[in-house]
Amino acid sequence: MAVSSCSFLPRVFNAYSSFECRSDPDFSGTQTGEKPRIGSNRRVTVSLFCTGGGGLSSLIFRFPPNFVRQLSVKARRNCSNIGVAQVVSASWSNGPTSVYPSSAAAAASQAAAASVPVSDDVAVVEGCIDNDSVQIGDSYDSKTSFLSSDGSITVHAGERLGRGIVTDAITTPVVNTSAYFFKKTQELIDFKEKRHTSFEYGRYGNPTTVVAEEKISALEGAESTLIMASGMCASTVMLMALVPAGGHIVTTTDCYRKTRIFIETILPKMGILATVIDPADVDGLESALNKNKVSLFFTESPTNPFLRCVDIEKVSKLCHSKGTLVCIDGTFATPLNQKALVLGADLVLHSATKFIGGHNDVLAGCISGSEKLVTEIRTLHHILGGTLNPNAAYLIIRGMKTLHLRVQQQNLTALRMAEVLEAHPRVKRVYYPGLPSHPEHEIAKRQMTGFGGVVSFEVDGDLMTTIKFVDALKIPYIAPSFGGCESIVDQPAIMSYWDLSQAERSKYGILDNLIRFSFGVEDFEDLKADILQALETIA
Repeated sequence: MAVSSCSFLPRVFNAYSSFECRSDPDFSGTQTGEKPRIGSNRRVTVSLFCTGGGGLSSLIFRFPPNFVRQLSVKARRNCSNIGVAQVVSASWSNGPTSVYPSSAAAAASQAAAASVPVSDDVAVVEGCIDNDSVQIGDSYDSKTSFLSSDGSITVHAGERLGRGIVTDAITTPVVNTSAYFFKKTQELIDFKEKRHTSFEYGRYGNPTTVVAEEKISALEGAESTLIMASGMCASTVMLMALVPAGGHIVTTTDCYRKTRIFIETILPKMGILATVIDPADVDGLESALNKNKVSLFFTESPTNPFLRCVDIEKVSKLCHSKGTLVCIDGTFATPLNQKALVLGADLVLHSATKFIGGHNDVLAGCISGSEKLVTEIRTLHHILGGTLNPNAAYLIIRGMKTLHLRVQQQNLTALRMAEVLEAHPRVKRVYYPGLPSHPEHEIAKRQMTGFGGVVSFEVDGDLMTTIKFVDALKIPYIAPSFGGCESIVDQPAIMSYWDLSQAERSKYGILDNLIRFSFGVEDFEDLKADILQALETIA
């Protein structure tokens, strides 16, 4: 389905400008509290959801004829309840970097918009000039100073602050379509020559997915976000998009194993080499930057599974002085606990499967940063695929609404439990950045507002002793992944490295007695009692 361009340009979302909230749309020509009325010519006119000149759009447009002709007058008034998923938005994620229109330009746009009679097939929305296509309304003001916390942003960004799907529903509809049609060939030509804005094909964008992307952008303070089918998809596409053939990257010793495998085995086929350093080895990073033309420094912070922390501000300044980009995988931190872009990183990546989704029911990955860099990655993504299903995007949107509540609970539980474990005689060592014993505790305190919901620790025993402890636990599931509502425990030597010998595992610091525990949102006292009783079984 096509969406015509209006007199304003696409926007760059600014999550921190002021915004006047309205509980209900202000419909044109109606008193406060009234509903828009459909006359005998079946025309619906909707006013602009604006209080100012620009910002994130609540893009309002006409229904496609093949959809509207099936609706009764009453159904059109309540379109959120039937078939609204067939309505497409004009808020798309692969457009050019945008600017805000001036208030004078916005006023001129409104004055120029004409009211056009329509047939029974179409419901018109005012605010656009092109009358022959599904149309975009004017901008929904993105000024959001009334949202004083990340928690409010996770609930409302991309939705109450502007959503490109016409609906009265509180929740964002799922738009299940593989393609969008054009009414006439000329409209298609206009789209190809950038005189007309539209979605085109499902791999290139989807209205439901755009809401998820804008919500994450708001939380990260990013110009743009690209959401993909998994965290590994985001990592691999980012690396291939930003590192040229024959290029050089720097990464860290402690990281997700599949990321390491890609860097060690796949990138060399493209002539791309990697220097691997300790997360705290800034001198090693500087040496690598001086010896090689490094395109990218890519690391997790905190890392998996030892939760090492990189001084993001320091390494960003160092890398930028050499013309090197910095990408931080902040999956373990979450966007609530750590703002990598604010600290100086160029890009921040997440496996949204984990804390962002938060319910162990969806796979997704995302990468946020400047419009320029994300567009480079998006271009390759459109070729390679790895598109997130809109139903999965809906689950991400749904999960993010409770992100701040879940992360607050998980932060607190993990910190308290890390302290309990560190004091227990059957625990040899605890890895958690919130503990003073952690090697990067001071760095974590500077750049994180919470230390995350995952704790790694080594019990006092061998492989079989550790298995006995894990099997004695009653609350957590033995499973991969982390960050969900349910607690999860795994023994990395078995879960992630069982194909390697003990000696090979030890090269990566993966000992047989290592445990990674992801704390869910269960009651702390219940979790504490369960862990303590399990430790008693190996006493």
